Amino acid sequence: QVQLVESGGGLVQAGDSLRLSCAASGGTVSTYVMGWFRQAPGKEREFVAAMSRNGGTIYYADSMKGRFTISKDNAKNTVYLQVNSLKPEDTAVYYCAASRRVATTTTMYDYWGQGTQVTVSS
Repeated sequence: QVQLVESGGGLVQAGDSLRLSCAASGGTVSTYVMGWFRQAPGKEREFVAAMSRNGGTIYYADSMKGRFTISKDNAKNTVYLQVNSLKPEDTAVYYCAASRRVATTTTMYDYWGQGTQVTVSS
């Protein structure tokens, strides 16, 4: 089964940008639908973005369109989430996940990373 490890989070100021990484092992990012989710304190985990196996189709939550960009590097077996113009409300733990089918709900994802904390100060 695939193992996922996120990195790249941290404490940033509003308006900054971050690139989160999700390194996969035990499986390849080209054989799974790869997704990003986030969970803010006291809130449910929410869908951010997903990419199809071949990278040809990308899905974003409506509220995430414009500032979030998902990408992957098959050679590095890594998926990325670029976040621009960060806002305090983007503060959350960001999770990478893998699914065998295209999905935007947490229940459809089989494998999860441990998450990386992003904190945005105003």
